[in-house]
Amino acid sequence: MVKCLMRTENSKCVWIEISQPIGGEKGRLWTHFLGGPSCSQQQQQQQQQHSGLFLVFYGKMKIAFAPVNLPLQRRLQTAAVLAWVFSFLALALTCIFVFFYLLFTRFWLISVLYATWWYYDFDTPACGGRRVSFLCGLKLWEYMRDYFPIKLVKTADLDPRHNYILGFHPHGVLVAGAFTNFCTYATGFREMFPGLSCYLLMLPLWFRAPFFRDYIMCAGLIPSDKESASYPLRTRRCGTAIVIAVGGAPEALDAHPGTFNVLLAKKKGFIKMAMEHGTHLVPVFSFGENEVYDQVENPRGTWLRWTQERLQSIMGVSLPLFHARGIFQYSFGLLPYRRPIHTVVGRPIRVEKNMKPTAEELDAVHQLYMEELSNLFEEHKGNYGVDKDTHLNFI
Repeated sequence: MVKCLMRTENSKCVWIEISQPIGGEKGRLWTHFLGGPSCSQQQQQQQQQHSGLFLVFYGKMKIAFAPVNLPLQRRLQTAAVLAWVFSFLALALTCIFVFFYLLFTRFWLISVLYATWWYYDFDTPACGGRRVSFLCGLKLWEYMRDYFPIKLVKTADLDPRHNYILGFHPHGVLVAGAFTNFCTYATGFREMFPGLSCYLLMLPLWFRAPFFRDYIMCAGLIPSDKESASYPLRTRRCGTAIVIAVGGAPEALDAHPGTFNVLLAKKKGFIKMAMEHGTHLVPVFSFGENEVYDQVENPRGTWLRWTQERLQSIMGVSLPLFHARGIFQYSFGLLPYRRPIHTVVGRPIRVEKNMKPTAEELDAVHQLYMEELSNLFEEHKGNYGVDKDTHLNFI
């Protein structure tokens, strides 16, 4: 517990006792007042020197500033997540701007040489990408893991003599669990599932951005179109794991805290790909993925949701209006909350190779996958604070 100063509307100062925030969760900052007498100037000076959380009120808006004396580890964690959020939201556009800007400066040769390299290297993303193990193992990702924290949970062995398609649910706003668990070495995927090489699918749009395409390929990301996604399965008979955020960009619009909507009822493309290659299916559910951001309410049928879905159909990316906390305060911003994410990898579903599955065969495997995902959720939800009466909602 820490003491903080609050100035009331009648300009009186009162001391309040508040709980240290857990990840800056709004609505959980204080417990009760200690008293209401006016503060002296000396008390105000003492409070300014206090190293705990400090609240500033602007009208009805309260801003909770971070403590001054946070441990270095927590600051490094925040910096790591800030870098990741920037790379997700703005790095691609920054790279495009730099590429064209350099053409009109004395450094124009850099863009010309890169364009030549790009032409030569154009098909690399569709041919398995170019993972750089050194970058996947940077200490940076361990700081990002500990920020939330993120944990990978194993429920069964995955035999490296087979290939796998891991269906990741839910997408969340920024897919933090999928990136940290399957694109970096921070949560121990290599140790839990030895012999498997992991590839996370990403919208092909991002592989058209100069410089940025090379950055994301370093983490094992490949385009999500059918040809690119199936390339590792065609060329490697075993030891390959393709990770698909099945709900994709549209599911991000349903990523509200406390909701368990899974966009899966009509998603059968990944099922067909698994059948065509005889690749085993593995359901993955990430508890807490929807909790790290708040999102402006956008129920289906509203003008906001219609606009978001229309833009998504045109651009290929969804635009959820999300918010959480900032760098130096806990009240607003684009950094995610410090809330735990537990990514549970389920048991593999054996799939026989069938180059031309019928609609009935496809529906049967799809139904089996949905049942296994539901069972995985029901089996583990009690461990992560989900109410026993809460169930997955397939849409």
